[in-house]
Amino acid sequence: MRYHLQREVRVMDPETLQPVPLDGETMGEIMFRGNIAMKGYLKNPSATDDAFRGGWFHSGDLAVQYPDGYIQIKDRSKDIIISGGENISSIEVEDVLYRHPAVLAAAVVAKPDPKWGETPCAFLEIKPGAQVSEADIVAHCKQHLAGYKVPRAVVFGELPKTSTGKIQKFELRKQVGSASAIVV
Repeated sequence: MRYHLQREVRVMDPETLQPVPLDGETMGEIMFRGNIAMKGYLKNPSATDDAFRGGWFHSGDLAVQYPDGYIQIKDRSKDIIISGGENISSIEVEDVLYRHPAVLAAAVVAKPDPKWGETPCAFLEIKPGAQVSEADIVAHCKQHLAGYKVPRAVVFGELPKTSTGKIQKFELRKQVGSASAIVV
């Protein structure tokens, strides 16, 4: 008997668990089920129930799906910033920041804001010998992003990283007091 490694992979609305339109624009969460999905979290039934809600494994990756079935990952669900009701992809803002000639490393997280709920906060490592100000970074972002996506705060310094060099965004969320810092 032959088994498929992954029975189904879909981009679905995380609330309704219905597939999103295959239009390359409507964002949803990548969900899958099959015999290579884990059985659950060790000694944590509530996390297992949440991860497998509706019989699908919820990856936490936000994506769009195209008519040919191609899935394009856009961001992680916990990294989406909701500012004044608008969704902002941290990856999109980071991509613009990396295009600045002085930026060595960049990470963007949600910073609590009394008016907008959350606003983007950029954490930047600058290349050795480079000189750049917060105003320079904001002006650069304004050239490439819609106004509501431009970081309202810019923090310069070394970014916290794992031993393999991955930026630890949960540490940055703690620094700005984001409510989503609790979920690691």
